[in-house]
Amino acid sequence: MMKYLQRMGRSLMLPVAVLPAAAILMGIGYWIDPDPSGWGSGNEVAAFLIKAGSAILDHIAILFAVGLALGMSKDKDGSAALSGLVAYLVITTLLSSSSVAMLQGVDVAKVNAAFITIENPFIGIISGIVASIMYNRFSHVKLVDFLAFFSGKRLVPIMSAVAMLFVSLVLLFVWPVVYTWLVTFGTSISKLGFAGAGLYGFFNRLLIPTGLHHALNSVFWFNVAGIDDIGKFWSGKGTKGVTGMYQAGFFPVMMFGLPAAALAMYHTAKTKKKKQVASLMLAAGFASFFTGVTEPMEFVFMFTAPLLYLVHAVLTGLSLAIAAWFHWTAGFSFSAGLIDFVLSSKLPLANAPYMLLVQGLVFAVLYYSIFRFLITKFNLMTPGREETDDLDGASAEAASAASTAKEDKFTAMAAVIYDGLGGDANVTSVDNCVTRLRVEVKDMFAVDQQKIRSTGIPGINIVGTNSIQVIIGPSVQFVADEIEKIRKL
Repeated sequence: MMKYLQRMGRSLMLPVAVLPAAAILMGIGYWIDPDPSGWGSGNEVAAFLIKAGSAILDHIAILFAVGLALGMSKDKDGSAALSGLVAYLVITTLLSSSSVAMLQGVDVAKVNAAFITIENPFIGIISGIVASIMYNRFSHVKLVDFLAFFSGKRLVPIMSAVAMLFVSLVLLFVWPVVYTWLVTFGTSISKLGFAGAGLYGFFNRLLIPTGLHHALNSVFWFNVAGIDDIGKFWSGKGTKGVTGMYQAGFFPVMMFGLPAAALAMYHTAKTKKKKQVASLMLAAGFASFFTGVTEPMEFVFMFTAPLLYLVHAVLTGLSLAIAAWFHWTAGFSFSAGLIDFVLSSKLPLANAPYMLLVQGLVFAVLYYSIFRFLITKFNLMTPGREETDDLDGASAEAASAASTAKEDKFTAMAAVIYDGLGGDANVTSVDNCVTRLRVEVKDMFAVDQQKIRSTGIPGINIVGTNSIQVIIGPSVQFVADEIEKIRKL
């Protein structure tokens, strides 16, 4: 079950990665014409950019349906993505307010409010899951001769549509109950004000290792329970100083806190290993600061020093609570890095966003001081403090890879990693998310972790008896592509 949920989280990263495009378009548009009384009404260029950006944000549910269907299908085939769209169109049409009113024989005004917001990310996720199941089950089915045209991949969209008829029937009764529960949950957190924001931030970070943080995020960031913090912030339809409270507190952590933690780990590394640790910490810290991608940084200490990760989760919750308490707001479409901070700081609902930078400086001191104290006090095995020679003891193959021309670094890195995983004899499948290689192996004991670590990766995560994750960072796609070439040889 956990593995399946992690695959979902990985697949959702594809549509989520599209959101920065909307941020750039809408951010520039609002920057040109920030008048909240009619954004873009005074400038044609601004209106063009804002509408272009909203075309993405207003259809997140469709992106989720298509992206999840594609990512969860065994072949990553385009017919699976088409099936996700078909499934979404079927259920949102059948459960629209007008259709439900007809089915129940009542006036549209008397239809449960749950069906007014049926075009939401939750329904998109269900559509994508159903479509992927249909693809994995029916994409190779051969029908009798007179129906042969509809065999195989052509059968998948048809079966997805049929399956969604039954799903729609179930949700006709279940969805109002689920909707009410989600609204109640979101409302209960909202009523806690700054404390609720703090609790959300704490559990957001705590769930990162499992990938379940995506489910939590959907309640607060998207229009699943009516909060829709991201959508309302970027569309300017919320409340100034309140909308954005589930986003703002991440900026001090990702732009300042984690880079400061990286500095603390560098300063506490053994002298002979500081040069290697510096390159690792610099890359991870910069990714966190500039883009808000924190996994390369977090996986550095998540499993080697879980105490530090617990502290990180607590500090993240504290940051969200403080920002919400003072009504300092800024937003993001992808993550809380410098790019999104600059783009969102000029939006109508941004409230004293530069105070988040001041807060960030304070959190930099907190992260650095606490991390350095705990590392030295409890002799935590952060990078550069290991008793083994993981960072220094590269094998002959790794040394050869290091001498490869710079333009071939991903080829060399992939070769060493794949060999460390056991090669063709041990690896059964390789996939990747935004920062990690996700690998299935036959025998975990055949994996040479030291050889894999010799490439300078941030870390390794064993998630099951046959499942291993190699943490690489934002450049993971290039390594994955090279491994795929090796497997095809």
